[in-house]
Amino acid sequence: MSCTAILVGSGGLPSLTAFDDHECTLATPFGTVLSAPRIGSIKDQQVIALARHGASHSVVPHEVNYRANLWLLKKLGAHRVIATHTVGAIDATLQPSALVLPEQIIDYTWGRQHSYSGQNDLIHVDFSVPYDRALRHALMSAAAATGVDLINGGVYGCTQGPRLETAAEIDRMQRDGCTVVGMTAMPEAALARELDLPYASLCIVVNPAAGRGRIRESIDLDALNAARVQGVAAADRLLVGYFEP
Repeated sequence: MSCTAILVGSGGLPSLTAFDDHECTLATPFGTVLSAPRIGSIKDQQVIALARHGASHSVVPHEVNYRANLWLLKKLGAHRVIATHTVGAIDATLQPSALVLPEQIIDYTWGRQHSYSGQNDLIHVDFSVPYDRALRHALMSAAAATGVDLINGGVYGCTQGPRLETAAEIDRMQRDGCTVVGMTAMPEAALARELDLPYASLCIVVNPAAGRGRIRESIDLDALNAARVQGVAAADRLLVGYFEP
């Protein structure tokens, strides 16, 4: 049976709440996964869900064990990965709660364990197109079928976190071509490529990036949380549609 993994970011997904914890060893050659994977089905299709930030959502972005998470999903039989991310909007046309399906990434992180390569096992992968085309196409088709507005394209700028960015950093990222900013797409996407796992990011816009809101001095955290709730609900509808036969 074909199996899809969902790497869940902030906010969770309602359709996954009925899934059962899967009893398996969380130890991997790359460290320990900090939350038990949950296995269930959507529309009779097998799904493995894993909370990226741990069961209690306590792991900050630069300390997530991306290598262990992806390795375990592959071991459990995942054939592809859909990852949800909450992001800030650099592109002024992107409104809070919008869903974005980016096609490129720029990595601004440092010090993360970004490869499965070892001293005697050098891995080179083509990362020209970081997101899997077929998986992106399937998600766009699901959005059309469910009536969910999904913005096709854009560039995810991945920052170190956990602090939010300065307005000057966002200005730089805009000059570089980024349209959204988040903290967790890398090295996750590259590790999936090393494991030959098709991977796509489903991004939920929760706020204008620093310096892009009506009030340039700060980010409204209450409005951010409200947009997250609305965006998560739309993402959940889209994913249920993705699993329609």
